[in-house]
Amino acid sequence: MTSLRPSGFDELGLRRALSDRMVPLLVAAMAFLAALALGGWFGTAGLSRHWQQGAGTSLTVQVPQGAEPSAHGEQTRLAAVLTLLTGTPGVASAHALSEQELADLLKPWLGAGAERLAIPVPAVIAVRLTDSAMDLEPLSQRLSEVAPGTLVEDHGVWLRRLAVLARSLQACAGLALLTVAGVAAAVIAVATRAGLSTRREAIEIVHGLGATDGYIAGRFAARATLLAAAGAALGALAALPILLALARLAAPFAGEADVAGDALQDALETLPAALWLALPCLPAGAAAIGFATAQGAVRRWLRRLP
Repeated sequence: MTSLRPSGFDELGLRRALSDRMVPLLVAAMAFLAALALGGWFGTAGLSRHWQQGAGTSLTVQVPQGAEPSAHGEQTRLAAVLTLLTGTPGVASAHALSEQELADLLKPWLGAGAERLAIPVPAVIAVRLTDSAMDLEPLSQRLSEVAPGTLVEDHGVWLRRLAVLARSLQACAGLALLTVAGVAAAVIAVATRAGLSTRREAIEIVHGLGATDGYIAGRFAARATLLAAAGAALGALAALPILLALARLAAPFAGEADVAGDALQDALETLPAALWLALPCLPAGAAAIGFATAQGAVRRWLRRLP
């Protein structure tokens, strides 16, 4: 049987029931916040991974009385420790900090006169390992034999604190995403119920003529899905310049060179790859929320009709 309903005929008046301005704008605002939360999630994960990899392969070795003879008497304590470190498998590099470098390190705590301290300062060696899982206990024992009192710090405490901080920030981002999703669902539900009230007479007539609950709910859901997806796409696009600017600011902390101001491709590459995959999911997620919310709201409303 050929349908007599013209193509695009809006028998329920959904274009007036669900505004094509207010709903997309509200969903766009939610998607904007969701995009920023996703940027915080993936950005925190990337920075944490970079910092943990860097700190996990670095050591700080302190050698008291570095200028005095070593236990073997052939070299100074500092030189003997450096020789042992450079000859140890798994040690990529070992650099003894100069007096100026030590003064620069102490300046934030002791001020500009750190280089004129009256107390002896141990020699400090910055060590880079090839494997963060290297067992340091044998190395510490060998260093103590060459220069008793030598301390090896593996930054384990800072790594654990950094991991806790990263998980906390990601938990905040996840909570923000859940909140945004809940608010978006509430906005669509309120808009749908307002549309139902506005078009109550038309819906009752169509329902009385034989339209099923599934048909009416499907029409409302299709409209809500379209508006939610369009709004989310708009919000994600609006958030992209902000995310690019934040990624450029965070690039030095991730050990990356700052991108050129006129290189759009380089600027786009500063965003984590996972974020590029997550941003297109915002319109799909908003569409799913709009569909499910509208379906539920309309079916509950129809069940209360006489």
